Amino acid sequence: MSVDASVERRAEPENRNGDGNGFVAPSSTHRLRLNPNTDHEPDSYEDLQLEFSPLLFSSLEQYLPPFMLNTRRDVKVQYMRDILLRYSNESERNRVQKQKEYRQKIMLRYQPLHQQLYAMNAEKFFVPSFLEAIKNNTEEGFRRIISEGSPGVYTFEMLQPCFCEMLMSEVENFEKWVYESKFRIMRPNTMNKYGVVLDDFGLETMLDKLMDSFIRPLSRVFFPEFGGSTLDSHHGFVVEYGMDRDLDLGFHVDDSEVTLNVCLGQQFSGGELFFRGIRCDKHVNTEARAEEILDYYHVPGLAVLHCGRHRHGARATTSGRRMNLLLWCRRSFLAIGNPGLFVEDGVFRELKKYQKDFSSWCAVCQHEKKERQRVAVAATKLEILKRDGNHAP
Repeated sequence: MSVDASVERRAEPENRNGDGNGFVAPSSTHRLRLNPNTDHEPDSYEDLQLEFSPLLFSSLEQYLPPFMLNTRRDVKVQYMRDILLRYSNESERNRVQKQKEYRQKIMLRYQPLHQQLYAMNAEKFFVPSFLEAIKNNTEEGFRRIISEGSPGVYTFEMLQPCFCEMLMSEVENFEKWVYESKFRIMRPNTMNKYGVVLDDFGLETMLDKLMDSFIRPLSRVFFPEFGGSTLDSHHGFVVEYGMDRDLDLGFHVDDSEVTLNVCLGQQFSGGELFFRGIRCDKHVNTEARAEEILDYYHVPGLAVLHCGRHRHGARATTSGRRMNLLLWCRRSFLAIGNPGLFVEDGVFRELKKYQKDFSSWCAVCQHEKKERQRVAVAATKLEILKRDGNHAP
């Protein structure tokens, strides 16, 4: 496949200072462990009003130094919040605050049509085969329900028709309210001109649960190199395609670690997804190999799961109208370099521009690494032969 357009992008000693009651004063020496304590069961923070996602606190708790793990929840919150504030920049905090205020305005005015959508009801939302696989939580069980049409592109039955219909109806009701109230809303991303951000009108908690309990177990197995076991934030939205909506979607990569894409339905033709392999920024516009080429035809309720770096696009919808649920799953903070150093995902992605070897997942980097190894081995053999020749009688 010839890419005819550029891909778009849409450890210090433990601090034991305290007051005898478990209180630990904020300090620049607060650090997190490099590796998580996977045997530790973190607290839930969903009932607290915090600047950062509750899931982020639950995720970071496993990285706390041992002396902090069994302290009171409020002490752990204080400790982690101090770290998060130190490693997040002010402009990002301002952006998050403005977004929170924007969503509060919507939720104060918008009346949901299907209140049952706003809390996770797994038995009503998901097909039995998917629920059984998640309950068993084994790689063997996951692979029984999943097909891999091309390396790194996984498809499986996921959503029940009643959920798809309810969600589409809720989106239409929200759009009607937007039109009648003349409320200006933000679209899902820079490439889609139609569609809505589900988090903006109250579905954030449900989608957090979807990612945490149903997508992260899969990502842990299938996307370990992209941090699949540490996903703790998301961007959830619905996109709309049709003759009077977005017609197609250009070749691009997602701003996510892992992406879930599920067709919700309506009558349509065309609009198939095309996948062309996983690449780093340096090689994002290189040719796809034969085994990386996949054209996927949407089926309502059928899910596609892939890493955000997987190059893809959507062909034109030639008739009817199509709605898809997208969940961009991300790691809010990522450990890099020295133990205990965490940075925002945006900073991490900026730092990745200066890295050169992504051979654990980029096909071109893999090929280049193998070629360097081959050349090195050949050079070593030649040097040995020369030495043996010089010592020959």
